[in-house]
Amino acid sequence: MISPSPSHPITLPTADAAAVLGRDAQVIAGVEKLRFFPLAVDSGEGSYLVEPGGRRLLDLSASWTAAGLGYGNPEIARAIADAAASPAGVSGLSAISTDAVALAERLLDLTRMPSGSRVYLGNAGTDANEAALQACRRATGRPRVIAFIGGYHGGMGLARAVSQVLNATAPADPHVTYLPYPDPVRPRTGDATETLTQDLSALERNLDIGDVACIIMEPIQSDGGLIIPVDGFLRGVRDAATRHSVPLIVDEVKVGLGRTGAMQAYAHEGIGPDIVTYGKSLGAGLPLSAAVGPASILDCGTASTLLTSAANPICARAGLTMLNILDREDLSSHAADVGAQLTGELAQGVAALGLEAVVGDVRGRGLTIGIDIVDAGDLGRRAPYRARKAAYRAWQLGAVVFYVGGNVLEVTPPLTLSEREAHEGASILLQAIAEADTVTDEEIAPFAGW
Repeated sequence: MISPSPSHPITLPTADAAAVLGRDAQVIAGVEKLRFFPLAVDSGEGSYLVEPGGRRLLDLSASWTAAGLGYGNPEIARAIADAAASPAGVSGLSAISTDAVALAERLLDLTRMPSGSRVYLGNAGTDANEAALQACRRATGRPRVIAFIGGYHGGMGLARAVSQVLNATAPADPHVTYLPYPDPVRPRTGDATETLTQDLSALERNLDIGDVACIIMEPIQSDGGLIIPVDGFLRGVRDAATRHSVPLIVDEVKVGLGRTGAMQAYAHEGIGPDIVTYGKSLGAGLPLSAAVGPASILDCGTASTLLTSAANPICARAGLTMLNILDREDLSSHAADVGAQLTGELAQGVAALGLEAVVGDVRGRGLTIGIDIVDAGDLGRRAPYRARKAAYRAWQLGAVVFYVGGNVLEVTPPLTLSEREAHEGASILLQAIAEADTVTDEEIAPFAGW
């Protein structure tokens, strides 16, 4: 294996950062921690995070895509400050605000849902999916939810129960069925077309039973390993759901709103869901989520989802401003162009540096990119230990990237990433992969990640 020249010297965190990490260990509960390396952040600017002491890191995760516009966007900052200076209350629970109504109207226009559709506004992707799932059960009177192996839809309640990536041994809900999600890189049968046929047949058999309240799926499985499904899968699921009159929920929380090079990730197969859910980047850094779907479903069970801070006007103003920027600056096209550059540089670098033995695949759509880390160039031999070390090494070299699915580096930078920053990111990632083995087991032991 050929190593690249060390163009990115290591600059370790300062004593200030180490002090923050020590304080974190004493006061922040472990139930909300997912640590991959000793990252402490003092501020952010554009595509960069700044650690206490001033070390700058290129954020290739955008805080799990929540920072879709990067950090410190001046237009977002002004919108939040203006809304906070004279807020129309701070809750959408028992009062409406003009910003919340305007945001809902904008989302209906964006999704082009049929007349009579409604919008649920929440705090996070978890509660948006929870609201949609529970509403489907109430509206249909049926109990079962079909989800997919490797899927992630939230960390609490029914949204967690349908997240197989968190419930690998058994579903937390007896009425959740997990079905295969066809992976073209590792087709279960050895042939992508045959796998697709089998997986759609399995879906059809389950729908034939007649007890399914809804299907929930991601257009790209992010936390399951950055899996872009076999072509035709989204269309096949949509057609099956229509034939059986079963609502289809498409979870765009992580990959929607321009990230894949299209405003909606499901648009790559030209389908439309019954309900679409959003979160993360929708709030431009503030907690905001949404579910958009028919009134016949989302109006069922008045006041059945009670969150005091949901639809609060400050977050709503941030969301409106984010959507304005996204549209005005055509960031979906930008994501397509810069994503193609970044994916191309990564793939070319793997070949040029002789990294084929440790990188089995580089794949992506727009600025949703996965680097599949393996042993001996064999896709059948995933290398989670090396992915952990590569992510840690990238942090040492000045970039933030996390891994998903055990062995896939997930590259989801801000949609505003520049061509120069994409080049810098590719260079750091390639060096980190090449030098992953320089990270010791003792260094990564305290950071379990996924």
